[in-house]
Amino acid sequence: MASKDQVQTILKEKYGINKNISDVLDTEECEKLLTILNSEPITVKLVESFADKNSSLGKNNASLGRIRGQAEKKLSFLQSEYLELQESIQNIESSKLALENKKKQLEDDRNKLELEIQNIYLETESLKNKVDVLNSNNQKLTEVNSQLQKENKDLKNIVDEIRLKLAIEFKGLLRLEDSEIRKGIVKLLKSTLG
Repeated sequence: MASKDQVQTILKEKYGINKNISDVLDTEECEKLLTILNSEPITVKLVESFADKNSSLGKNNASLGRIRGQAEKKLSFLQSEYLELQESIQNIESSKLALENKKKQLEDDRNKLELEIQNIYLETESLKNKVDVLNSNNQKLTEVNSQLQKENKDLKNIVDEIRLKLAIEFKGLLRLEDSEIRKGIVKLLKSTLG
């Protein structure tokens, strides 16, 4: 008696029945099937038809398996790419938020600088006005000083002239002989001459 494996090999080689199909049968059933196929040509035709169909289905399954494998690889690649894109989007959003914060900070700094520039401009205008007032006052003071110097010179000349006249007058009085008058005049002369 042949083993189940031997009978399955004969079924495969002679009639094209794959071992995975005959595997559900026990050894007796495999032998009975072999006997039926040897004695019934119509059964052989049917089995060959099934075998062809099975082969075709096997090829289709293999093709679908390859397609499925490719699709799974593509899905895995797309999922990986999707995760990278998600991470990239998060990085971009994080960068965008940081850039928006930086933009806001720069706008605030610019507004502060503009305010400072405006204050400096106003202070500069105020200082220009003060400088103009000081220049005007300085010019007036220079004119007044020149006038005062001229008046002081004129006054000095007048005082010198008065002193000279007094000295001449007192000199004439001193020639007189009255000693009391003389003493008073000397005292007066000393006080006026400095």
